[in-house]
Amino acid sequence: MQAENKNIKNFADHLDKRYGETGTESRINFEIKAKSFAIGELIKEERKLANLTQEQLADKIGAKKSFISRIENGHSDIQLSTLYKLIEFGLGRKINLTIQ
Repeated sequence: MQAENKNIKNFADHLDKRYGETGTESRINFEIKAKSFAIGELIKEERKLANLTQEQLADKIGAKKSFISRIENGHSDIQLSTLYKLIEFGLGRKINLTIQ
């Protein structure tokens, strides 16, 4: 295995080798899952800062605890309207989107 890693010079090379080059279907799928995980982690952190349990947050937005759990664990694609509801109504925060 060590011989395989000699050609990997940085993290981008690692991602290319493991998930395919940028723009390939496998890389796009990986990046979607990674972003879902990151959003879930942000929501979890904000929920904890607000001293809310998953169940309390779910109650505030009219959802089930299992739904919040799936989002926080990156296992659910959520619509922007749901993200807005979670952040603004559930957590009392503001959401800003930036497109680069």
